[in-house]
Amino acid sequence: MHFRATLFALLFAAAPLPAIAETPAQPSATAVAGYTHAVQELAIEALSHLGISYRWGGESRETGLDCSGLVRNVFRNAIGLDLPRTAAEMATVGDRIKRNELQPGDLVFFNTMRRAFSHVGIYLGEGKFVHAPSSGGKVRVESLNVSYWSKRFNGGRRLLDESLTDGGTIAAALLR
Repeated sequence: MHFRATLFALLFAAAPLPAIAETPAQPSATAVAGYTHAVQELAIEALSHLGISYRWGGESRETGLDCSGLVRNVFRNAIGLDLPRTAAEMATVGDRIKRNELQPGDLVFFNTMRRAFSHVGIYLGEGKFVHAPSSGGKVRVESLNVSYWSKRFNGGRRLLDESLTDGGTIAAALLR
């Protein structure tokens, strides 16, 4: 539990969530809390995978993960959502978003194999994302601003709905 608290403090102490105006169009406080909880759980779970070796087709912490295996594990373990197996299939779920619209918990896609949506990661905020790179690599955090990633960015997908009311039971409300 100490590990999770430390990760939470590092992730969210420096970047508070923006204030939400009190208008009828805004989500309720319960919805905001559920959404915030889900995003925090995703970030904590994603960072707990740092250092795990890359393995093509890999889907477990013990034997290694590829990019989509990492994303699937994180979403399943953090919020109970089972995503499609490949990055290209993941690129068809949720809402399409532009780079300047990215929020923590969104999926980020890249063209790394001369085809769109061949690589996926999870956006953490402040231009950073976590991913399982390629053979010989380990799960790590990188910047979208690095030339390699910036040139290959294909877009993002938002799976989390800000109107969520309970971070523990949101899987049914995520995919549209």
